[in-house]
Amino acid sequence: MIVILKQNPDQNQLESLINWLKDKGLQIHTSIGMSHIILGLVGDTSKLDMDLIAALDIVEDVKRVQEPYKNANRKFHPEDTVIRVGGIQIGGGTLTIMAGPCSVESEEQIIAVAKAVKQSGANLLRGGAFKPRTSPYSFQGLGADGLQLLKLAKEETGLPIVSEIMDASQLELFEGVDVIQVGARNMQNFNLLKVLGAQDKPVMIKRGLSSTYEEWLMSAEYVMSEGNEQVLLCERGIRTFESYTRNTLDIAAIPVLRHLTHLPVIVDPSHATGRAYLIPPLAITAVAGGADGLLIEVHNDPAHALCDGPQSLKPEVFDKLARRMLALHSFLKIQEAAE
Repeated sequence: MIVILKQNPDQNQLESLINWLKDKGLQIHTSIGMSHIILGLVGDTSKLDMDLIAALDIVEDVKRVQEPYKNANRKFHPEDTVIRVGGIQIGGGTLTIMAGPCSVESEEQIIAVAKAVKQSGANLLRGGAFKPRTSPYSFQGLGADGLQLLKLAKEETGLPIVSEIMDASQLELFEGVDVIQVGARNMQNFNLLKVLGAQDKPVMIKRGLSSTYEEWLMSAEYVMSEGNEQVLLCERGIRTFESYTRNTLDIAAIPVLRHLTHLPVIVDPSHATGRAYLIPPLAITAVAGGADGLLIEVHNDPAHALCDGPQSLKPEVFDKLARRMLALHSFLKIQEAAE
């Protein structure tokens, strides 16, 4: 249930209403917008008298929310969520570019790539230290050593870092990581999501291989219900009958999520396609579709990459793409302002 308050509500009446609702065993999620304050009521609201609440002087409207995700629901929080990582803003009309290798391989490699992507306009450095692989014989990442190399690249370039966590037991190792990524295979690892919800650091949840929008948003809800509202949603392609591409990028997820939730939407065209030549056109499409950011794999020597070389862009290709994406985003913002 959401309670929409009138402009400039009497603070004594508002405090009295909140205390009464809390006495009913409800959690109150307060969203302060440009013109209204919205109270999101989380808990059993079945016995609440909507007419009684609507009759209060400070209340403009009361609505029941049918979707099971409350905190992630745009009805609870009409304004777009903005997440700040260092001096970087994610969401709220900006375009954030996260780029780097699928896997950290060496100090020389990660620092070279970090410098290259920063020069091209990337805002964050992505890199895998722990790699969930389908085959137990494939390269599994450098683990804790890989995280240390990412931190060295951060010191060298100033770029905040994004890396994937595999298990709650690894959380201490992620002390210097700025955005913790939950991979597609862990999207419904609910114990991990709860642990990440109890810490104060942005969490980016990749969509599961065959997950629905609601299942995806419920994963975000697990994190948010523990108190951490810094959640990003990453569309990385879903499994369909098509076998030419690694996955099928669901471009419709961008407008759908922007309608359903206030959380920033990131698109990963690298894992969606598995083919480097498809990444630029799909990245441009994602920008045009309203994505808040891109997650793109870049490697200085894709032919000899230890992980996902075929879906990695060379720095010079990424440079051209980044400039096109930023130019398109600026153009769209000008058009939007003119309308």
